[in-house]
Amino acid sequence: MTDAPRTAKLTFDDKELDLPMYSPTAGPDVIDITKLYAQGGVFTYDPGFTSTASCDSTITYIDGGKGELLYRGYPIDQLAEKSNYIEVCYTLLYGELPTEDKLIDFERKITTHTMVHDQMQFLFRGFRRDAHPMAIMCGVVGALSAFYHDSTDISDPEQREHASIRMIAKIPTIAAMAYKYSAGQPFVYPDNKLDYASNFLRMCFAVPAEEYVVDPILAKAMDRIFTLHADHEQNASTSTVRLAGSSGANPFACIAAGIACLWGPAHGGANQACLEMLREIGTVDRIPEYVARAKDKSDPFRLMGFGHRVYKNFDPRAKVMKESADEVLDLLGIENNETLKIAKELERIALEDEYFVSKKLYPNVDFYSGIILDAMGFPTSMFTPIFALSRTVGWITQWQEMLNDPSQKIGRPRQLYKGATQRDYVDLDKR
Repeated sequence: MTDAPRTAKLTFDDKELDLPMYSPTAGPDVIDITKLYAQGGVFTYDPGFTSTASCDSTITYIDGGKGELLYRGYPIDQLAEKSNYIEVCYTLLYGELPTEDKLIDFERKITTHTMVHDQMQFLFRGFRRDAHPMAIMCGVVGALSAFYHDSTDISDPEQREHASIRMIAKIPTIAAMAYKYSAGQPFVYPDNKLDYASNFLRMCFAVPAEEYVVDPILAKAMDRIFTLHADHEQNASTSTVRLAGSSGANPFACIAAGIACLWGPAHGGANQACLEMLREIGTVDRIPEYVARAKDKSDPFRLMGFGHRVYKNFDPRAKVMKESADEVLDLLGIENNETLKIAKELERIALEDEYFVSKKLYPNVDFYSGIILDAMGFPTSMFTPIFALSRTVGWITQWQEMLNDPSQKIGRPRQLYKGATQRDYVDLDKR
């Protein structure tokens, strides 16, 4: 953000205020209202903060109109095609693509921290077997602060670095343990000879009784899911992490708060909702009925996985995810899977039907990622934990940036109060 001599003039009642304006490197200009209350005695009203910049950031940029997503300036489609998740993690954390030596060193640091403290297995056993994996992840990730005391002093840059590396390394292990626990299977330890995505798949699907070899096509698809979900600007869960971090909470607590927020079906549960919709449709011959319902404004039914709140053109992540979906479905086959048949037919309709094309209701990343995860064998309850795993690096990067911001202060949104004004207490016998 550059200093700008321009101001915006605000006039109300008998007051006239000149508010500073700033121009970002990309995106709309902003009006600085930090002194609005002090100078004018008023607040702004913006439910959901949809028109409010809560911070300045150099991490991720989204242009919903153009269908553009940049990590540190690098287009998401280039990163998904040419890079891998670990390199993307480095780029998000440190701002630039790594040299070969730096990438090797970073990967080594991640790899050597993949195991969790052995005592943590007892935390899992405190949950019911049918507990939702996100409930387990909220508790276990928050509990990391009880095991890694040398990573909780947020005033120490070295401890913040240790916490960042540890969470990127350990959350795949925790997510896989949550899955294994719900499936009633023994935990599988990490295999540090494998890459990040392959290691996660092995921890989820290997069993001690049989050898498990990760298919490279599935590993590539998994890595792309991680990459495409690594960060997404100031969304609800990221804002939650920043808000929690503004109080000085330890990093593990902040990430646990982000996981809790992501659990909401309006945020991280979109790909699960999409797959559940496909199952509700049931058979390919019922698709016209549901498409007709989607077009009927009087019908509350909506096709999940089409269009996006931020992207008004197309989701730039969807094109890359579609390639992986096609590869995975080709590998695993869809002949005997009615849900995947429905998904392919709905995709065809959305890309050809004038109603969907004119309204730009293209399949989004949630549509394709849900198909891929289902084809891999993950239950829908694991979709959001995988999203949380992917987003961890984004949360950590945003948290680090917030702590390094000299203007950072504890978050304190205001309100438009509509309750009762002051009134006297009435004794119980007189009510």
